[in-house]
Amino acid sequence: MEPHDQQRSTPSPKQILRRAAGLLTTQGKPVQAFQDALHSQDAAPRDEESSSGGTSDSSLRRSLSKRLSKVKTAPIVRGISLRGDNGQIRQRHGRALSESQISHLNVGANTTSIHSLLETTQASLQSSLPDSRPDSGLQAPSQEQLPQQITRRASMADVSVPLPLQHGVPMTKVSPRSQKSYIFRLDADQGQIIWESKKLRIIPIESIKELRSGLDARYYRQQFQLASEYEDRWITIIYILDGQYKILHLIASSKETFQLWDITLRKLYAIRQQLMTGLGNEEMRHAVWLRQCWKSSDQQCDQKLVFEEVERLCRRLNINSSQEDLLRLFKQADSQHRGFLDFVDFQRFVKLLKARPELDLLYKKLASGNRGRFTFKVFEQFMRDCQKSSLSQEELISVFLRYAIKFESAKPPFLPGQPLSASPPPLSPSTSSSTINFDDTTLSSDAFSAFLLSSDNSAFMDQHGKVYHDMTRPLCDYFISSSHNTYLVGSQVMGDSTIEGYIRALLQGCRSVELDIYDGDGEPMVFHGKTLTSKVPVREVCEAIAKYAFVTSPYPIIISAEIRCSVSQQDIFATIMHEVFGEALVSASSEGQLRIDKLPSPEDLKGRVLVKAKNLYVSERERIRPKEITVDTESSSTETSATESDTTQEIREELRKVKTQNIEAIKELKEEFRKARNVFNRVRGHSQPSEKSVSNALVSAATATSTAIAEPPLRSDKYGTKVKMSAALVALLVYTVGVKCRGINKKEHYAPEHVFSLSETTANKIIKQGILDLIKHTRNHLVRIYPKGLRLNSTNYLPHRYWAAGAQLVALNWQTFDLGHMINHAMFQRNGRAGYLLKPEALRNPDKGLLAHRTSHHLNITIISAQLLPRPKDAMGHEIFDRHVVDPYVEVSIYTPDWAYFSSSPSPGTPTSASNGTSTSRVVTARTSSVKNNGFNPVWQENLRLTFDCVASLFELVFVRFTVLRDGENEDEPIAVYCISLGSLAMGYRHLPLHDSQLSQYLFSTLFIKCSLQNS
Repeated sequence: MEPHDQQRSTPSPKQILRRAAGLLTTQGKPVQAFQDALHSQDAAPRDEESSSGGTSDSSLRRSLSKRLSKVKTAPIVRGISLRGDNGQIRQRHGRALSESQISHLNVGANTTSIHSLLETTQASLQSSLPDSRPDSGLQAPSQEQLPQQITRRASMADVSVPLPLQHGVPMTKVSPRSQKSYIFRLDADQGQIIWESKKLRIIPIESIKELRSGLDARYYRQQFQLASEYEDRWITIIYILDGQYKILHLIASSKETFQLWDITLRKLYAIRQQLMTGLGNEEMRHAVWLRQCWKSSDQQCDQKLVFEEVERLCRRLNINSSQEDLLRLFKQADSQHRGFLDFVDFQRFVKLLKARPELDLLYKKLASGNRGRFTFKVFEQFMRDCQKSSLSQEELISVFLRYAIKFESAKPPFLPGQPLSASPPPLSPSTSSSTINFDDTTLSSDAFSAFLLSSDNSAFMDQHGKVYHDMTRPLCDYFISSSHNTYLVGSQVMGDSTIEGYIRALLQGCRSVELDIYDGDGEPMVFHGKTLTSKVPVREVCEAIAKYAFVTSPYPIIISAEIRCSVSQQDIFATIMHEVFGEALVSASSEGQLRIDKLPSPEDLKGRVLVKAKNLYVSERERIRPKEITVDTESSSTETSATESDTTQEIREELRKVKTQNIEAIKELKEEFRKARNVFNRVRGHSQPSEKSVSNALVSAATATSTAIAEPPLRSDKYGTKVKMSAALVALLVYTVGVKCRGINKKEHYAPEHVFSLSETTANKIIKQGILDLIKHTRNHLVRIYPKGLRLNSTNYLPHRYWAAGAQLVALNWQTFDLGHMINHAMFQRNGRAGYLLKPEALRNPDKGLLAHRTSHHLNITIISAQLLPRPKDAMGHEIFDRHVVDPYVEVSIYTPDWAYFSSSPSPGTPTSASNGTSTSRVVTARTSSVKNNGFNPVWQENLRLTFDCVASLFELVFVRFTVLRDGENEDEPIAVYCISLGSLAMGYRHLPLHDSQLSQYLFSTLFIKCSLQNS
């Protein structure tokens, strides 16, 4: 630590007192005790102060200690003023120093209690974790590794939240413009982080996307220019609220407080994450919901609910029962006739309330053929005929016995603090199937209901989360999860460039990210050229990629780099890549590039980083012929040549579309400009740009990115100027060498490592002119598709159109939660979220007959019921109660690729692409009627039929979306959604876990359906 920093960290007691004078009460007024102490010290004679020296120092401490004892009776501290005498916000962070120094004066007892609490928390935590021994050659986890260990192996037992966290502890909330202290509480029952600034603020724990602390959060501490002494007390919480990513930065007042928060919050977060990975853990899920309801209803905190409180809860839960029915259930649950419900009575009341008559009806129907007894014979027949199960008989016996034995005897009621089992316990060795009499063993109604809600009956066939595809085939045989302009977290013209885009994409399994690299001051920068986006250093981007590349998946990362910088900065970029990625970076050997006969496999490249960029030397050697014209800088249609008139007409058409579409876009972006002047200040300096200049900039940016006719700055001209490309950068292009598309036909030859990129507009034209040629090309080469430049608001196309054409790297804007993103998310949930999916046989096999086989099918869906539909929330995360009870209905849509282009004579009525090359994938939709005034347990029992075509049984490229909507007001805003690949949708009776529009799973909401697939 520098000497001046050391002096600053140990201020004199009088300095401490002056800082303490900034403390405010809950009413926003200064704490009088501190004001009096400061006034008395200011009144003391200066010569006495100077002559007494250390004596004055100790007397001041005693005086301050005495004054602090009076503060105990004052209102709780709400915040610390950061403004000096001149009203300006202090640039340094003196508020944290004030807290720490005050705590050293007279809170020793509290510090001791936190120490003991921390030890207790860690001890209970360790005892709840499964016993594990480090593998040979590995060291036991250190204290720094403990949070990751908690996240990986959190126990499903109850989490004991220490009292200080329940009552609230002061922590400093840090933002780019201010640093203020608030009281933060952790409510485990409600599942919320709570603090009060101007309004009551909450963060639902299930909305948290990532927790970072210490070294993992260093990026933001450095961004805010705060001292390193805060690093070991820093917590960063990344969450989604009101459809937007948000970030909360906190600094704890002490290391002990930090560890209490870090350990407890990670444990609660890990439990929520386990509950949000599909079905299962039904007991824990029910217990969490039960506590949440109890805590929100027991407003008097007297551990009992009267009828009025229960009735309010039911209205909040969208229950449309009459007051008479609710009162009847209340009296039935009040077994002791006391006029109120304690927690045990409340559990009884909830069980009556959550009765599932549709499940009871199904149970009786299945057992009726066996004299009302649900034996293994009935279960096996149900699994084979209705659920289309492929499990062996032994596996079915194991599932049957787990649920039959668990529910054989009545379980005692759950009490708060009681540990819970997450799933039915495995059979003991003494309880083998051979020792059980199957004629006497039956499945109860409760056991059957539990099975239908469990992960053993998941609608998603890949629920096991394991990598099961063959990962030893060449890279070109896989669909690869890909991102476009990954650095952007907003629009394409004015969005922020940040490392967060890379972190979010990588944590969701993305395996190909993009960098647009331009010259910077000293080192290259990443941003969207010819736009008003902000910039981020390429080194910070590479460090973020290195840190998060293999957290979700061990398979290779492909960095798609658009090189727009000078040769000297290309050298710097290559050096940075080597420094950051080390041996993980794939590069050519000193002997030069070896001849590649076929691409390596994902298994061969585990843990490796590949760079894909256009090799200008290759482009120079294989120059296009004089009459060849390309639509964009890295793509072409399947025609290898075109006349000048054709090209001129095409450009005019593109410009016409730009002008018509930019009118509305500019209006939207002008409004966005008013809300984001700081972005312009950052990009263009401190001067305020005029509205006219902004409009002109937007038009030119949109025109440049949409038509893509501008020449890249590094391209060699027709007179043979030397290609300007760094040899160090070329050495990084080994298996993914970017080249220009010269057409797809027998005359053109591409090496296995050659990759070309196509805009969606160009790809649509290629698909229209000859999709089979593109499929043939992708059997041996990688092809990347990216959104057209006119998608200024970062919208997405529907990716399954391009997967059906064999394209492997179909890049999307991951910051936009639209239908295209939803389909991409559903696609890559498969194969253990590895980010690599083996392409279907028909797209890998050269046999043309496979793709000529076209069939028609009926998808029959029975929408039976829904459970615990969520209420809408406001921008602060609070549930909205003043809306009327919802009238929900369900809409089912099926999305298929453009099968018409797989044959020369499309079948009648099949939609085809429009002449301008836009995507027109087929969509079939059906919906139920609405259920009036019921969002708690609506029942439809309605049959829907959706007819669709499929080529070569490519069911994994057909997607089904279930959308729960409210009739009438805000009809377009979904209550909940679920999207799945038809190839992964299990048939029969299934509960679908419902998600919000950002694809985060609701903890308690499900949709009960029956589905079957038949040939038409």
